[in-house]
Amino acid sequence: MDKAVVAIVGRPNVGKSTLFNRIVGERISIVEDEPSITRDRIYSEAEWLGRPFTLIDTGGIELDDKTKLKDQMRYQAQIAIEEADVILFVVDVRAGLTNSDRDVANFLRQSNKPVILVANKAENNDKAEMDKYDFYELGFGEPNLMSAQHGSRTGDVLDEVVKHFPDVEEDPYGEETIKISVIGRPNVGKSSLVNRILGQERVIVSDIAGTTRDAIDTPFAHEENDYVIIDTAGIRRRGKVGRGVEKYSVIRSLRAVDRSDVILMVVDATEGLTDQDKKIAGYAHEEGKGVVIVVNKWDLIEKDNYTMNRYIDEIRASAGFLNYAPIIFVSALTGKRVLEVLDIVNYVAEQYNRRVTTNLLNSVIEDAVAMFEPPSDKHGKRLKIFYATQPRVKPPLFILFVNDADLMHFSYKRYLENQIRKAFGFEGTPIKLIARER
Repeated sequence: MDKAVVAIVGRPNVGKSTLFNRIVGERISIVEDEPSITRDRIYSEAEWLGRPFTLIDTGGIELDDKTKLKDQMRYQAQIAIEEADVILFVVDVRAGLTNSDRDVANFLRQSNKPVILVANKAENNDKAEMDKYDFYELGFGEPNLMSAQHGSRTGDVLDEVVKHFPDVEEDPYGEETIKISVIGRPNVGKSSLVNRILGQERVIVSDIAGTTRDAIDTPFAHEENDYVIIDTAGIRRRGKVGRGVEKYSVIRSLRAVDRSDVILMVVDATEGLTDQDKKIAGYAHEEGKGVVIVVNKWDLIEKDNYTMNRYIDEIRASAGFLNYAPIIFVSALTGKRVLEVLDIVNYVAEQYNRRVTTNLLNSVIEDAVAMFEPPSDKHGKRLKIFYATQPRVKPPLFILFVNDADLMHFSYKRYLENQIRKAFGFEGTPIKLIARER
């Protein structure tokens, strides 16, 4: 299901990036006392009151500045506004109302989106309470006083944000339908692969990178299984993403991942697995989606008896976090092995939705602990695992009840994950382990 999207907008130097970092909880945006330091949109995942959402930080809007850079920043902010469900309009209560604030307000009114007015830099509460009345002129109701730098009243602002989120809709395709997203860099053959799987020309195929501008849902059935396949626009490196609709498409592609079960990560065999491929796959991995690596254009590679194995080794070495993902080599152009893709998708979807019994799970954990003793701290206190349970699937989640969660080192958690995979499979799906004190 799509996450809500929240865009932070305003004129330069009102504290938008500071607010972004405050909500996200980490320093992602560059924050300096220099106007216009944020020159591109930055995206991150956030959550409030159990509602996850995508937060977009934008460059400052200056409608009266016609330089090329300012024009591009204004255009990117407009794209973010078009995609947003809620807009946080940030003003500087210390500086007071400016003509630039009025220009931005007029700009936002054209969007017909919910706008929450945030009067930032309200460290001096008494003075801010008096100064905020000037901002009623903007027409967005009572300004929400806050200090992004100190974090005061952030929760009040987020309470208002969540009120405007669209209602969570039920899955229109049903629980049994396997939802597949086809992602990857532009021009790796995603649309050609979709057409081969569907057996007909449902989407436009072109040699021009970035032909697919939107996420296209196509429901279909195959051998008594129901699917929805989502062809997405190619995701470029942020510095390479062009001005206009392609920027807009990036968010749509990430939203497609959010509502999918299995991701087909399409890689160009002639280029190999690139850093950008790993970033795209990393997003799917972090979102807990099943992943299949599809190496396309395999017909263009000169091969010997060891070519495929060497290619697999290279992928495993460079993207170790995807060691669970099956790899298939296809040619969307000739159709070779394309029909096998759905067989692998079915298997991964089954693993993604797999649940193991508590007795079997605890037996595996007990054996793992017996083979490799849990870590201890410098005072000799050793981790004890009392029992484990699996409360959730899609992706499989395991909770380990322990004496001290701080003693669960990353390396030992990885060891336990490997033992669970060895016992139960879970090929193609990430699994999550959480240590919780009993």
